[in-house]
Amino acid sequence: PPKKDDPVPRMAFTPFESGVGGIMIGLSAALAFLVDGKITGISGIAGPFLRGLVFCESWTEGQVWKGLFLLGLVFGGLANLGLNKDFAFPKAFAYHPLRYIIAGICVGSGTRLGRGCTSGHGICGLPRFSLRSWIAVPTSMAVA
Repeated sequence: PPKKDDPVPRMAFTPFESGVGGIMIGLSAALAFLVDGKITGISGIAGPFLRGLVFCESWTEGQVWKGLFLLGLVFGGLANLGLNKDFAFPKAFAYHPLRYIIAGICVGSGTRLGRGCTSGHGICGLPRFSLRSWIAVPTSMAVA
């Protein structure tokens, strides 16, 4: 548990849970790619899906699977909230809300500029030997 006077808030070290979760994420990404040829990077799913909604584009097969995928993420998170709230949703660090807003803008801008998030590049891009991913992941790890 974190100390009261610790200047840097710390989260619990959970190697087993993190390892199992990582294996599940990797297997689901591999399965989606092998079965349907779909790349399951969240930026590449959420961006086009939300753009289609905003511009009232007609639903295509691509929109349907992206919507179902995103719904699965939401409902999976809600199920985890109900089953495992204290572990899965630790209390947020007590930072000023402006700090969270600036961080969100930086993450969103970096994701757009890098054409995907680090986890998507790491999970979906590196195994496909995507040059962009092989540049994005080490760069992010070096400066983040």
